Amino acid sequence: MVTLGVERLLDDCPETVDGERLGLITNPSGTDSNLNTTIDLLDARDEFDLRKLFGPEHGLRGDAQAGVKVEDSTDDRTGLPVKSLYGEQRRLKPEMVDDIDTIVYDMQDVGCRFYTLIYTLGYALKGVAEADKRMVILDRPNPVSPLPVTGNRIDAETSSFVGGYELPIVHGLTVGELATHFNGEFDMGADVEVVEMRDWSRSDWFSDTGLPWVYPSPNMPTPGTATLYPGMCFFEGTTLSEGRGTTKPFELVGAPWIDGDEWASELSSQDLDGVAFRPAYFSPTFSKHERENVTGVQIHVLDRDAVDPVMVGLTVLASAFTTYDDPEWIAYDDEYFIDKLAGGSYLRETIDDADGSTDPREIAETIVSSWEDDRAEFLDARAEYLRY
Repeated sequence: MVTLGVERLLDDCPETVDGERLGLITNPSGTDSNLNTTIDLLDARDEFDLRKLFGPEHGLRGDAQAGVKVEDSTDDRTGLPVKSLYGEQRRLKPEMVDDIDTIVYDMQDVGCRFYTLIYTLGYALKGVAEADKRMVILDRPNPVSPLPVTGNRIDAETSSFVGGYELPIVHGLTVGELATHFNGEFDMGADVEVVEMRDWSRSDWFSDTGLPWVYPSPNMPTPGTATLYPGMCFFEGTTLSEGRGTTKPFELVGAPWIDGDEWASELSSQDLDGVAFRPAYFSPTFSKHERENVTGVQIHVLDRDAVDPVMVGLTVLASAFTTYDDPEWIAYDDEYFIDKLAGGSYLRETIDDADGSTDPREIAETIVSSWEDDRAEFLDARAEYLRY
């Protein structure tokens, strides 16, 4: 079994934070291998002076849905004050840590640039640097580490809370590696220490670690969800349901106007490695097409070592827009959300310029091939921050 950063802090190096006034950024995924929460573990030890808790998107205890603002509060279990990092503002301000010496970060990432928890990490690094404090990262496995690094790098003009720090779509780093990458590549100047895992390999899927999965957000219920998420998250920028409000988010996709049998047959003909498609019928309990009868497909991962989730997601996306007339891109304040996810308009425009005679997989391959230079640059940039 992999030994987590939190377990190594407690068993091997408690002196790392002994006697310091601590703040903790965490959520329900912050547990040890026996499912004890990092909050309780630090709060119970006399040598640790836990003063304050900080919660990301979905809240400290994970009870808020995606995009819902979370207010400051008091934690019912410990009585500690909780500062929200997903409320009116998302940055860790110096005044939040006046009474803190060290901020500890312990949350499970999913290995994909769309995930907001890693931007909470980046903003926290800036905050501790501005406040002249210290940050300790309790490292955790990247659950989809064997996936190939894929995607373009987000630039400053398209940077947002769902894509930043010049990350590609699949980055292949642990949170500890991301922290040092952010700090080094963007000259943040933060005092950062990473408590590394023991016995974790970059070739490990999460199921290889021997650890229990605690979902880090309400719509990331299993490691299998995380496997498809890098490609299927693009559907958040469309009028199709990406399965939110069902038990299979990012595995189910559809809309009331889709013919599931026809679409499953079309997608199966694309011969995408490692996956299979079946017609699916569902009714989301919230989010897009709430309580409507939706038809679409479920994507089944048959061979995770062969699957390329970004290629799968882009092919499904291109197929939806070239097969049906009804799909639309969602816009907020005259800005397409897909452009934030994709890091620019190229993906959207490439799909819009195609027609029904263009093979969806060819469209996807065109998009992915355009990212190759960015991918190579990122692999070079990240090399010095790898720890495992």
